[in-house]
Amino acid sequence: MSAIADVARMAGVAKATASRALSGRGYVSDETRQKVVDAAALIGYVASPNAASLVTGRTKSIGVIIPFISRWFFSEILESLEQSLLAEGYDMTLYNLPAHSAERERVFDFFLARKRFDGVISVGVELSDAEVELLHRLGRPLVGIGGEIPGVHTIAIDDIAAARLATEHLISLGHTDIRHVGGDQVDQMDFAVHTKRLTGFNTAMHAAGLSRDGRFAPCAFTVPGGYETGLALFGNPHRRPTAVFAASDEIAFGLIVAARELGILIPSELSVIGIDGHPYAEMFRLTTIEQHPRNQARMAVESLLGALEQPSAPVTPGLTRAPTNLVMRSSTSAPR
Repeated sequence: MSAIADVARMAGVAKATASRALSGRGYVSDETRQKVVDAAALIGYVASPNAASLVTGRTKSIGVIIPFISRWFFSEILESLEQSLLAEGYDMTLYNLPAHSAERERVFDFFLARKRFDGVISVGVELSDAEVELLHRLGRPLVGIGGEIPGVHTIAIDDIAAARLATEHLISLGHTDIRHVGGDQVDQMDFAVHTKRLTGFNTAMHAAGLSRDGRFAPCAFTVPGGYETGLALFGNPHRRPTAVFAASDEIAFGLIVAARELGILIPSELSVIGIDGHPYAEMFRLTTIEQHPRNQARMAVESLLGALEQPSAPVTPGLTRAPTNLVMRSSTSAPR
């Protein structure tokens, strides 16, 4: 295997200079750095991560804990985390964290406690006080995505405000017979996302002087969940609403498919709005509140790496609101 000394000799620089050029730590001119990089590529030199860790105290690895992998929001977050970390020279180790169980305890007691990470990012997981304390004791920065965690810097949208904006959009079009199709209030996601979006809906309806009684239909956060609920909700033309606020874009897609199957015209007979900014929203022409999960991931990486670069200035606990925006398409219009 080629050694750093071989790289230095080929580049015509000192071994310490070659090491600084490849590690990115310490000043090296752009011209010298390029000479060292070219020499390393030519002879196939790859720095030992273990050796670099002994010198720098860094593993260049970030632990990521997440409850779901296959769901759209979480997969978008993961892909953006990986891209952002790789761009900064970091690896990512993923732990699919189940609900509170012996398996979840093993993740914290063994994998996160005994394996070396430079920092941890928690995605959509409402960590307990004990879990936060354990991670803090490791002496590594911790950043969360999805909701407020005491003692941790987290990035999240305002779910209540987003739901209120979606509902207010329907009201502004002239709708008064509006339903909210959202997550079950008993089987909650972490950070009470289901309840927050229902609260935003109810707040907007109350402010407009509209009835909230019987306006909520529970549903799984999936396309099939929206489809099944849509068939039941739209099947009786005498009880059919003129507009629906869906708690996610995937629910909205299912509702639109059900409406089309029942011969209901969108938006002239039924308006539908969602929350997410799913890439299929354009294809369905869905009006939605975009929450930009990739941007949330980039914000988390920026916060974590900022703390690593300045150990004397640890991550400040608190909630940073990620921006959202209304995108109007042809799934909503004034009631006929």
